[in-house]
Amino acid sequence: MWGVAPTDQCNWESLRKKIAKHGVRNSLLMAPMPTASTAQILGNNKSIEPYTSNIYSRRVLSGDFQIVNPHMLKDLVERGLWSDEMKNRLIANNGSIQRDA
Repeated sequence: MWGVAPTDQCNWESLRKKIAKHGVRNSLLMAPMPTASTAQILGNNKSIEPYTSNIYSRRVLSGDFQIVNPHMLKDLVERGLWSDEMKNRLIANNGSIQRDA
């Protein structure tokens, strides 16, 4: 093809065995577009920008849902501070935890 003769440099059978044993990483199989919706579905933040807020509502065709900064959530859960009351205070304070620190 394209004037290039195939060679035996690649050991495809060895590669097949390694994939069968170890699998492949999902990042090698997909390249999602850098949109806010895709990032939220995958549990990431869009681009390299900081989080918009620690908690905010996202409206999509299927409805509204709350997005919580996963790093803050992890820290609050580890400290035993995450609760419905904390969530409601975050919403009331536009995502700020300054009053709760």
